[in-house]
Amino acid sequence: MAITFQYNKTSLQGLEKQLKIRERALPTIKSKENALRLEVKRTKDQMTALETKLESDFRSYDYMSALWSEFDPRLIAVRNVALSSRKIAGVIVPVLDGISFDVKTFSLFNSPPWFFDGINVLKTLASTGIETEFTGLKLKMLERARRKTTQKLNLFEKVQIPGYKDAIRKIKRFMEDEESLSKSSQKIMRANQEKRAAIINKRKEEDEV
Repeated sequence: MAITFQYNKTSLQGLEKQLKIRERALPTIKSKENALRLEVKRTKDQMTALETKLESDFRSYDYMSALWSEFDPRLIAVRNVALSSRKIAGVIVPVLDGISFDVKTFSLFNSPPWFFDGINVLKTLASTGIETEFTGLKLKMLERARRKTTQKLNLFEKVQIPGYKDAIRKIKRFMEDEESLSKSSQKIMRANQEKRAAIINKRKEEDEV
């Protein structure tokens, strides 16, 4: 990103103001990026744990696979997934507050005795599956926010702040050179004026003689 500027005091003041804004914001952006990076890692670990648990739960219920053909899947359904939100480093992320189910009544006498356990198994699998999907969505949101924050951090730290400093340095050097040149010109002018004055005075003295 090229910093546009002019070699004058107004442009210098504008650049210095922009530089201060970015230098003040830099620690906050770094802190946010670090917090999001830690939260992304924590959520990834949580996601891995949930995926492992879901796989383990499916394996642990393999012994019931032959019985599921007798089960009526209409007996249980997800009623509601309760969500809220909270801020992490200024980013709003969803929070899974709970999962509720609708379980239809069934005859304990006319149904296989394992139906009650089967409903609890489905609740466990559905809850873990929903939490896994939810955590995956949350992870995507956090990773997107982290990437944007990292990009902004790199833009400030590696591009804009060095660019503004370089532009300020160039303007100051130009103004210093201009001032030195002006002073040198003034000295030369004074010297020429003094020389002319000396010649005039000398001529006057000769004329008087």
